[in-house]
Amino acid sequence: MRYVVAVAETGGFTRAAERCHVVQSALSHQIARLEKELGARLFHRTSRSVRLTAAGEAFVPVARQALEAADRARAEVEAVAGEVRGRLAVGAISTVAAVDLARELGAYRARYPQVRISLRMEMSEQLIEQVRQGTLDVAFVGLVPGARSQGVRERALAHGELVAVVPPGHPLAGREWTDLPRLAEETFVDFTAGSAARRQRDEAFRAAGLTTEVAFEVTTVEFLAKLVRAGLGIGMVPQAFASELTGLSVVRVHSAPARVERVVWNRLGPSPAAAAFLAALGVDPSDPGTDPDRVPAVPAAQST
Repeated sequence: MRYVVAVAETGGFTRAAERCHVVQSALSHQIARLEKELGARLFHRTSRSVRLTAAGEAFVPVARQALEAADRARAEVEAVAGEVRGRLAVGAISTVAAVDLARELGAYRARYPQVRISLRMEMSEQLIEQVRQGTLDVAFVGLVPGARSQGVRERALAHGELVAVVPPGHPLAGREWTDLPRLAEETFVDFTAGSAARRQRDEAFRAAGLTTEVAFEVTTVEFLAKLVRAGLGIGMVPQAFASELTGLSVVRVHSAPARVERVVWNRLGPSPAAAAFLAALGVDPSDPGTDPDRVPAVPAAQST
């Protein structure tokens, strides 16, 4: 199963063999044996590409779950013996500001050197889905207050507002405050339609009876900032993150769009490695909590 998943994820037998630290012939032989046992081909093989068959598409998600369950069982046994091992797969939006993620991961690695740590940056929707599927253990997302994420457990880490960012020389550049009607006159650089990041802004303008023109849609705050610097439009980003965007003027907004940063984990419960990471953030995963927007008593930003 590990070999099949490796081929599916790397797109080739050679790269999969390198990942699994085996010779390619051994990997190919084991997959062929599995295909014979299953009575179905898992891959379409050509001289140029390897892709999953319909049977392979059905097999791989279940194989991932089985492998994750096996790894989780081993980690649970080791945790009983006092050792935290296994993996910690973390996801985060690019505008995460409620925690110093680099510092938290560095401190975690120093305390639990046997844990394999990985980090993936995506939009909130993709991160929540990957936590739901078990691909990620923990994710940091930004959502509209009151939004509920299905299939995961979640806790708020911080509440905040969006601010406007404009290029130097823009009429708003010298102002400390503006309002939604004034911003609605501008062309926007924003995140993709339907995304959680976009909804934070859209819902505030809609509630005020305003519409806006979005000419440029992006998936990262870094590219949003580049387009704004080029004078192609204005943007709105979390206030706590705005100071990191050099070369832009920040303008606070009356009745600004609100957001809440949350940490999410699988509803079946965190692995020992993930539970240790959540504990370092001041989050108790055993607390059922009825309000995912309630910030924990010990703010994550103050954890050590």
